[in-house]
Amino acid sequence: METLGDIIVIAGTAFMFFGIIGIFKYENFYTRILVTSKIDTVGVLTLMFGLIIKHGVSFFSSKLLLLMFIMVVLNPLATHMIARSAYLSGYKIIGDSQVKDDDL
Repeated sequence: METLGDIIVIAGTAFMFFGIIGIFKYENFYTRILVTSKIDTVGVLTLMFGLIIKHGVSFFSSKLLLLMFIMVVLNPLATHMIARSAYLSGYKIIGDSQVKDDDL
């Protein structure tokens, strides 16, 4: 089980690494925040799941399950709030670049 846990932890780390590279691929704020949200949610959940498998059933694993639940609920909400506040403040997309209404 420890080997399987190690493999899953490495997979989560690799996902986060390639996600960080993906952040630099995009120039738009809204696509970058989408990629960042996926890195946070899927990468951290994969890491925590690997740690749960590695440590087995314990109090530590129950705390990780609670943190996973909190991540699943709060991370999309926080990302949505950040994107919505950018949109409401006038942060718009023109082509591949972004500008505020004040810049137009």
